[in-house]
Amino acid sequence: MWALRAAVRGGAWLSRAVRGCRPPRAALLPPPPRPERALAAVRGGLGCSEGREGGRGGPRAGGRRSRADGEEEPEDAEEEEDEEELLRRDPLLPSGTQRVCLVHPEIKWGPGKPQGTRAEWQVAEARALVCTLDGWSVVATMVVPTKTPDKKLIFGRGTLEQLTERIRGSPEITAVFLNVERLATPTKKDLEAAWRVPVFDRFTLVLHIFRCNARTKEARLQVALAELPVLRSHVKSNAAHLGGRGRSSRYTMGSGESFLQVQQRLLRDRETKIQKALERLRRKRRLLGQQRRRREFPVVSVVGYTNCGKTTLIKALTGDTAIQPRDQLFATLDVTAHAGRLPSALTVLYMDTIGFLSQLPHSLVESFSATLQDVAHSDLIVHVRDVSHPETELQKASVLSALGGLGLPDALLESMVEVHNKVDLVPGYTPVEPDVLAVSALLGLGLDELMARVEDAILRATGRRTLTLRVRLAGPQLSWLHQEATVQAVDVIPEAGAADVKVIISDSAYGRFQKLFPG
Repeated sequence: MWALRAAVRGGAWLSRAVRGCRPPRAALLPPPPRPERALAAVRGGLGCSEGREGGRGGPRAGGRRSRADGEEEPEDAEEEEDEEELLRRDPLLPSGTQRVCLVHPEIKWGPGKPQGTRAEWQVAEARALVCTLDGWSVVATMVVPTKTPDKKLIFGRGTLEQLTERIRGSPEITAVFLNVERLATPTKKDLEAAWRVPVFDRFTLVLHIFRCNARTKEARLQVALAELPVLRSHVKSNAAHLGGRGRSSRYTMGSGESFLQVQQRLLRDRETKIQKALERLRRKRRLLGQQRRRREFPVVSVVGYTNCGKTTLIKALTGDTAIQPRDQLFATLDVTAHAGRLPSALTVLYMDTIGFLSQLPHSLVESFSATLQDVAHSDLIVHVRDVSHPETELQKASVLSALGGLGLPDALLESMVEVHNKVDLVPGYTPVEPDVLAVSALLGLGLDELMARVEDAILRATGRRTLTLRVRLAGPQLSWLHQEATVQAVDVIPEAGAADVKVIISDSAYGRFQKLFPG
């Protein structure tokens, strides 16, 4: 039994996977440049629970933690150890330098033909996925027409023979990336036997990128959850292989379970543990979200297709020099918060979210649904589009489709602000659609107009309004307003011992002000 558990934990059936792709621990998220009151929300709120730490709790008093009901409960060290054990896995793909042959099956007609795209655009995105991995490069690209994408080997016999001859005749090729969403395990094994190099599909490649880029414990657990379908398919394939070679399928240590049944049960146990660990983190997320809402910091979720420039835009809007955008797919997997000021001096939190991808495997979307649920609790969505990309319309459709599957409130979707980024790469660009803003996050073009649009939308979404209140200079009102509202201007009236204070204040805060300081 111990050996079988070790196999499940270590991924023994992931043929010759090489250890070494443990995600590095990231440093604490640097504090935003302003203001201090947002610091706690940035470090704790809305799914970036510990900034960029790997999910470990912050400073604890006496080794205890707070529950949502305010009571204290002992820190369960065993739970922490179990979670770390769930994250100890071998990489799905070989480490080190890989020279990849990119094979793209082109479907020219029939129901499987992709709409709104072209083969060269799909190949370009597939190449970018490969080059995202350190040491990986594409040394050959083959766009191969096929009439039989649903058959076991995808290509017809003659086409497959030609592919095999070309791949075997190129000694520089060390792996093949077949640009299809998912390969059945028997298909993968047959192609590897024919081509004599490892073969991987879009699901495996994207999942491996996710695994290497995940930083927080929640993101790493969600990747571990998404890996389970791969592990289950390997279990079934190995069990069939053992049976075909005439080996005993019985588990001989008294349980009466077959080898396949034991490994399937261990995977079910693993899935249950991952789900429980994620639920513990989600409870903490909900508590921190409640604390953020009590502080009344408006939240702006910045969404978009992967590598559209979301992080660069947030850096430009906040002036946070600690943000370091990366020009690669899926550079952001963990939701992070960054504080910034609008023109009215109102503080908002910009949430940097995971990027979307067309043909993103369903199990990956399911696994990261909890992270994307942060969008549902925001006050405004800013949808960033890369208008320099030839498939910008298809990318928009992919993002809107994914957002539609989150069950977001209609009011949130209707108030969404669409931003066309990278206009510096499209000379003379002017948006055709109304109410769309054109910007260059890199060069700072159009940012003033965008911030004004965000401010207007936030004030409407959060029920804030601009008021001028007269307060006594000797009383606590002015100090209270600085704490609970956004003070824009103070006009002192010395002879009256008072001041007219122009503030942006929410309805709830104004109601508290009237109760505390009647008259």
